[in-house]
Amino acid sequence: MKRSALAQTVAVWLGTAAPALAASGAREDNSGIFVWIFLGFCALIVVAQLVPALLMMLGFAKGLKKEQPMAKESSHH
Repeated sequence: MKRSALAQTVAVWLGTAAPALAASGAREDNSGIFVWIFLGFCALIVVAQLVPALLMMLGFAKGLKKEQPMAKESSHH
């Protein structure tokens, strides 16, 4: 039995698309509560280090923005 080229193409397309069509789309996540606690702790460390760094950078910017007071000219007698 001979198939037409179109029928073969459709059969190949459906054969390769079947796993994609059968996929549920929902991601299965087997992470327990301890994994989420660990990730939260890691995020807490990152945030705890970013806050002082941002405050320091704002302090530097504020210091650069201030006008430097003019130095007093000393009089030589």
